[in-house]
Amino acid sequence: MPKVSSVVIPYAAYLRVYEPLGAFPEPERGHWERYARRPDRPTYQDELRRSLADLVPTPPVAVPVHESGDAFVLEVDGVVCVCPWRTRLRGWQALDGLGDELPPPVLDAVLPPVVRRQAALDYERWLTRNPDARPWIRTATWQVPVNWFVLVADEERRYDEGSAEAPPVLRYRTPMVQARRRVARALRTLRETMDGGPLIDGLVDVGRWLEEFHPRSLVELDYGGLVHVLPAGELADDHSAADVAEGIEALRQGDGTAAGEAYARLVERWRAVRDRRSAN
Repeated sequence: MPKVSSVVIPYAAYLRVYEPLGAFPEPERGHWERYARRPDRPTYQDELRRSLADLVPTPPVAVPVHESGDAFVLEVDGVVCVCPWRTRLRGWQALDGLGDELPPPVLDAVLPPVVRRQAALDYERWLTRNPDARPWIRTATWQVPVNWFVLVADEERRYDEGSAEAPPVLRYRTPMVQARRRVARALRTLRETMDGGPLIDGLVDVGRWLEEFHPRSLVELDYGGLVHVLPAGELADDHSAADVAEGIEALRQGDGTAAGEAYARLVERWRAVRDRRSAN
């Protein structure tokens, strides 16, 4: 695997929604129209560097003081779609889950309790003014949640092995209508064949999130920094979305053996990532 020493590497994957400009009300739509024409738009790595830079000061900045005016931009079939960063909102939401990610001594060292308490109070006040706010980006550290793979298909997979100047890329993009359809079909199968569990709960949650966006949006699953955890050969052979689809189809057909084999492949592939996380 090529060494990319100048790239910030958080071991996180991302689920993003790109909405067409027409989905945004004015004056926000005008802002994104002008923004999309800028030649100097920041990149994925710029977003990461800005986030990590906030942890350097003393005390660290847990959540940006002001919301970001940046976004990721795609143009598909002549339609400009944007995925706002909403860094401040995502920072608040990430704080809620840090207690499950880090041991208390480590968490207190990275973000002192007084900083976290102030951020929580700020978020509570902000929510009273913005009760319907939701992010366009979801983040998962050290994993790609299984329910994310349900949204995409293997033929939508794009893999680029990278070079000395650029990191590898593994991502999927799919129309919103397809993602919603796959969630509905998978939920129907799982509820008919299982008693419940985290996969069903996760699918319900992500399905509700997708319903918040314009039906002509695009959904992107990006391995992000996880491409640096998986060896290059394994990354090229990673077809996790196909394994998930095969497992759900096997359940639909009543073939528990085939479903178990597909699940076993998925577990084996991601065991190395979980082991690396434990080592850190």
